Amino acid sequence: MTVSTHGLRVHRGPQLLRAAVELLSSMRFAIALLTVICIASIIGTVLKQHEPINNYINQFGPFWAELFRAARLDSVYSAWWFMLILLFLVVSTSLCVARNTPRILIDLRTFKEDIRAQSLKAFGQRAENRLAETPDMAANRIGQLLVSGGWKVKLQQRNASADGKAAAGWMVAARAGGAHKLGYIAAHSAIVLVCIGGLLDGDLVVRAQTWFNGKSVFTGGGMIADVAPEHRLSAANPTFRGNILVPEGGRGNVAILNQADGVLLQELPFTIELKKFIVDYYSTGMPKLFASEVVLHDRESGEQVPARIEVNHPASYKGVEIYQSSFDDGGSTVKLKAVPMAAAAKPFEVEGIIGGPSTEITNGTDKLTLEYAALRVINVENFADGGAMGSGADVRKVDLRHGLESRLGAANKTNKPKVLRNIGPSIGYKLRDASGQAREYQNYMVPVDAGDGQPVFLLGMREKPEEPFRYLRVPSDEQGSMDGFVRMRTALGDPATRERAIERYIAKATDPKRPEMAEQLRVSAARALALFSGAERAKPDAASQGGWQAIAEFMEANVPEAERERAGTVLVRILNDVLFEVLNLSREGAGLAALPNDEKTQGYLTQAVLALSDAHFYPAPVAMMMTDFTQVQASVFQVARAPGKNIVYLGCLLLIVGIFAMLYVRERRLWVWLTPGGGASGDNGGRDTSETVATMAFSVNRKTLDSDREFEHLKHRLLALKKEEPASP
Repeated sequence: MTVSTHGLRVHRGPQLLRAAVELLSSMRFAIALLTVICIASIIGTVLKQHEPINNYINQFGPFWAELFRAARLDSVYSAWWFMLILLFLVVSTSLCVARNTPRILIDLRTFKEDIRAQSLKAFGQRAENRLAETPDMAANRIGQLLVSGGWKVKLQQRNASADGKAAAGWMVAARAGGAHKLGYIAAHSAIVLVCIGGLLDGDLVVRAQTWFNGKSVFTGGGMIADVAPEHRLSAANPTFRGNILVPEGGRGNVAILNQADGVLLQELPFTIELKKFIVDYYSTGMPKLFASEVVLHDRESGEQVPARIEVNHPASYKGVEIYQSSFDDGGSTVKLKAVPMAAAAKPFEVEGIIGGPSTEITNGTDKLTLEYAALRVINVENFADGGAMGSGADVRKVDLRHGLESRLGAANKTNKPKVLRNIGPSIGYKLRDASGQAREYQNYMVPVDAGDGQPVFLLGMREKPEEPFRYLRVPSDEQGSMDGFVRMRTALGDPATRERAIERYIAKATDPKRPEMAEQLRVSAARALALFSGAERAKPDAASQGGWQAIAEFMEANVPEAERERAGTVLVRILNDVLFEVLNLSREGAGLAALPNDEKTQGYLTQAVLALSDAHFYPAPVAMMMTDFTQVQASVFQVARAPGKNIVYLGCLLLIVGIFAMLYVRERRLWVWLTPGGGASGDNGGRDTSETVATMAFSVNRKTLDSDREFEHLKHRLLALKKEEPASP
């Protein structure tokens, strides 16, 4: 016996096709796709999108950063798998709508008037009564009442069957609330429209041009004008979304479209000229308003169209929406002065452009690259007591038993109310060494009074972008400059000056009649000054190179713990008095008068000593201080051509209508079966009347208290035992 498989092969194809259609159009499949889209949207909201890979590495580590990049989680909404899910959702929902719409439309046109009379007795909400009218009169009366109540009604007259099983009579069939099922079609169609709009306004069209139109992503650098045509999209591109930076007084006509592995350049059909940029701030330093006054130059006709662009108030031209996204520096020029922070460093001046070419500097033994990062004209900081930029601790209260726990601007953190104040312009720059490692710095242009009466220059530094800045607070002298601090530090590094300062201190602090005390003070002062200046280390393997940390390490290594507090207090007092002499010697060397030993001088000295101590941990030979600047602002615009926007708006409207219809519209059906009852009335003067037996059934798609009340109302109105008599005049 032989078996042919040809028939099996013939039928397997249609079966697989039907199974695939059944799967795609099933509700379970659509819900699964929506769940994945929701999860992906959550990831896209929590995880910052389109960030440089280094940002992910710094925040999550190299393993997770590579995983995010491989799975395209750093660009969820343009990922191929996200687009594929949207496409499948469109297909699934479209099939679902196509399968159910004909059935729904047929159901909306039918009244189900052919229902069997016996079936009405199976309904949960039903009623029976005798009406004192003929069946045809009752059918017309009930039909008119239902029509006046907004129901659609159909009357059917039935004849008795030949076998006598079915009686003659009238069937009144009515329906209302058909918009409930139309809401199903509207809601599902809305999902299709929203997904189609998302696909049109996404990266699908742009990617298609890289797949089929010979375009490729640009991964290099340089000027926009030098980028080859294969990396540029034409102005006729039907959909795109990119950013363009235009400096004040400048023009731009090419937007940048960020891709996962580079950028594409989008030619615009017009040129944006930024006439004026306007920015206003809150007291917290946050922007309150930023707007751009622009002129749009048509590249074909030369037409000039003035416009004002604000946040949430875009301009539109030739189908392209122009949004005010943010603002940036447009190439401000700055003049910087190098303040020596190391013994071998020398002062110099340099001029640069923010975001422009870097400058190679050689100072002492260090060869560094100066990169001009940012200019901030307004800086609002918290100046509450103990705030991040508050004043440092008193040098005479330093705890030498436990050492210093923080560097570059130690400050206690409290929960005191914020005191916000604008402290003026600042310059942000990077110093990159020969190995490519860079540190970021932020220095403020003018001295700041932190609340203790002693103005200080704030010199910020951080190792990594995700870290907060730590500040070295350098006191401002009577001329409003850092020269006094620089002179004092230079004098502290000179052995001869240190020796002279010690001799001055001995002469003031000792009694000539007790020369043995002078020698003891000389030894203690020389040791403390050498440790503080970094000329001597507390021990060969000491980590510190000077400052209060070196004093603390010396005390821990050479003084018993029980005596450290008393010895530390004495040593701090001696060092403070010797440093006062160093300060005046530095002024005398510059031809300035000596400072009196009063409260104001002690305030300056206290901050200077703290700065000298922390300066040993400042990781640069110079601090670049801004002396002048010319600000040039720039607007960052987002330009978008979104043909799917109107489709999405229509989809949202349909979704609202559909959900409202499904939630708040109840589909109701009503049947009333009327058959002759016969008989005569004994209380009507002997006149013969016909009676009708009425059986009513009510059906609703969602039973509620309102549907129960409606059923009771219909029973009272439609199945009244007697006709309503006209009122007496």
